[in-house]
Amino acid sequence: MNFFSARTATLEIAYEAYGDETGGAVILLHGFPYDPRCFDAVAPELARLGYRVIVPYLRGYGATRFLSPATMRSGQQAALGRDLVDLMDALGIGQAALMGYDWGGRAACIAAALWPERVRCLVTGNGYNIQDIAGSVLPLAPEMEHRLWYQYYFHGPRGRDGLAANRFELGHLLWRLWSPTWRFEDSDYARTAVSFENPDFVDVVIHSYRHRFGYAPGDPALEEVEAALARRPAIAVPAIALFGADDGVASKPSEDDPDAAKFTARYERRILAGIGHNIPQEAPAATVAALVDLLAG
Repeated sequence: MNFFSARTATLEIAYEAYGDETGGAVILLHGFPYDPRCFDAVAPELARLGYRVIVPYLRGYGATRFLSPATMRSGQQAALGRDLVDLMDALGIGQAALMGYDWGGRAACIAAALWPERVRCLVTGNGYNIQDIAGSVLPLAPEMEHRLWYQYYFHGPRGRDGLAANRFELGHLLWRLWSPTWRFEDSDYARTAVSFENPDFVDVVIHSYRHRFGYAPGDPALEEVEAALARRPAIAVPAIALFGADDGVASKPSEDDPDAAKFTARYERRILAGIGHNIPQEAPAATVAALVDLLAG
């Protein structure tokens, strides 16, 4: 593994690279509160199979930095998708296979939906991840509402101050709640949590969880992308959706698949027994297998 950075119009994006640069590109995208360490058992295996693997630090994480203090510290979904395509442009990657979950799954789904010519195939944690912001005003069943307590916490100043003061402890709590059957070591979490010391982490996280409910305006530079996402576009690239059966934050996979209509090419849903929210770190073999199956096809 080698550590690099790439400059886009708004960011200096830090990323880790594995494998031969002449291999087919695979980009792996982490979520909140995680970082590239979740792919430590995935990226080397893909590199061994001959792929060029890129694992970026999302905006607000690790060594990724905004170029200008004037740029809005947005965490909205359009920013994540745009960052991904901008990174591909900066690295000269015309097309890549994508795997992401949580925030990273959202970025991957957005790229696949809006720029399908750039996406060879998609492995997405928890299915179709493009947010329905207009529909966010509708209440959910109480069983689902209680899982989102941390998002509601971030909507007010107390939550922002709490994240700033207790980001390490809060992230550790979420790991335990979201992956209740995963017996990770405190040292595993500590290796990831250093990425939360990014100076923009709090601003980006808070904006993400406020914008998705319509409680904060978006970046004006991303209005066109956000408008396209509001139409809930379908994903027309080959895709496999991975679901952790023991995920403590996402809704439990139902027997029918409400996401299936959003995928118009080859699509498959795989439910992973005994796995929580942090799919690639808890189930690296299943993550690799899904990517390899799509790439072979």
